Amino acid sequence: MRALGLDIGDRRIGVAVSDPTGLVVRPLTVLRRRSEPQVAEAIQALIDELRVDVVVVGIPLLADGTRGQQAEKTLAFVRYLQRRLTRPVETWDERFSTQDAMRELVAMGVRPRPRPEMVDAAGAAGMRAPGLTARRARPTPSM
Repeated sequence: MRALGLDIGDRRIGVAVSDPTGLVVRPLTVLRRRSEPQVAEAIQALIDELRVDVVVVGIPLLADGTRGQQAEKTLAFVRYLQRRLTRPVETWDERFSTQDAMRELVAMGVRPRPRPEMVDAAGAAGMRAPGLTARRARPTPSM
């Protein structure tokens, strides 16, 4: 089952994709957020091109597991995508994925200038083991 992982931000959306078995995930691209219809169209194009079975969106819950402002905005966008895309859209508790991605990039010696966009795609790929490949083990609280 091929999955497309999304790390939603206010300006950018990090995108990762799993292999057909769902076991290996790699950063794919970063989409600029211009308008909801434009982003949904770009995501649908990736779904079609890559033959994706499911879209997994990381929800940035607060450290205590509750929803903050960013989680609420992301969930509103998820509801929009669920009405527009041809594949199921699921959510995933992505607490700390951006921080984990930043630490990995620093450890790899990535220079600060290209990091922001790389972090977005790497954050989406950071859902790899728990998120995209075993996403049913730790889903987010119901929307």
